[in-house]
Amino acid sequence: MTTRVRPPNFYRERGLHFLAQAREELAQGDLAQASEKGWGAATQMTKAVAAHRGWRHGSHVMLFDIVERLAEETGDADGLPLFTQAAALHTNFYEGWMPRRTVESGLDAVARYVALMERALDASG
Repeated sequence: MTTRVRPPNFYRERGLHFLAQAREELAQGDLAQASEKGWGAATQMTKAVAAHRGWRHGSHVMLFDIVERLAEETGDADGLPLFTQAAALHTNFYEGWMPRRTVESGLDAVARYVALMERALDASG
């Protein structure tokens, strides 16, 4: 099986779309779907940066490695806790233990993470 190579903008557009969907799902009271779309937004933006830099990004482990690598390269560790909050949203999709305010807070963290990844994309040309 071959891995399809997608351009960075493919992932960026999906990340922004998922973030908007997460907010819509939250407004409708679907915390599970809001959580999963938040996770999706964070992962897609991480993949956008990775694809732009030619880094592999085909697994959860690779995504966390990318976040670590970006923190080391830039000296900005803000992405680490934000991405971790996104991962907690992913868990919430399966477990459903987060109250609404916690999901809202998680989505706010994802929005900050998305902005951080957009800056990373802009900085790398």
